[in-house]
Amino acid sequence: MSFRWHLTQAVRCLERGGIIAYPTEAVYGLGCDPLNSGAVERLLQLKQRDWRKGLILIASDFSQLQPYLLPLSPEIEKTVFSAWQTNTAITWLLPVQPDVPLQLRGLSDKLAVRVTRHPLARTLCQVWGGALVSTSANRSQHPAARTALRTRMLLHTEIDYLLSGATGGQARPSEIRDASTLQIIRY
Repeated sequence: MSFRWHLTQAVRCLERGGIIAYPTEAVYGLGCDPLNSGAVERLLQLKQRDWRKGLILIASDFSQLQPYLLPLSPEIEKTVFSAWQTNTAITWLLPVQPDVPLQLRGLSDKLAVRVTRHPLARTLCQVWGGALVSTSANRSQHPAARTALRTRMLLHTEIDYLLSGATGGQARPSEIRDASTLQIIRY
């Protein structure tokens, strides 16, 4: 089966409200349609993650994230876009639109977003046509899976589709920074 076929199957799964697993810059991620509240709730339950913490959205380009965000100041835009041009995965906390579901932003007035540099995750977002929820393939407080095999072993009955591929080789998951203060939240 071709690479394109697998991408098509992953997108069909997302369209049906499914949860998929896929490689990212450092670990395997779990994703779903961010606007499907049932899928997001199921993902939070699978991970045993408190909704108040919020989730990360990834995209192939900034335009896929714009519907979720308030307009950026020129200074923040320059900082964020410059960082995304590097090979380092940086997730930014950016001002969120007030109508974005609480399941995505948690108790914050900011949303965690990243334009992914991982080729497969980026292509997945392109074929999907929008942003995806992206959280590590694990239960909260446990190590994240770094391979398709480990993902299958940990979560095989709870995910609906596994898009296999190599992770990007980064040692740690993406750094998270607050764009307005430049404070590093996770490194």
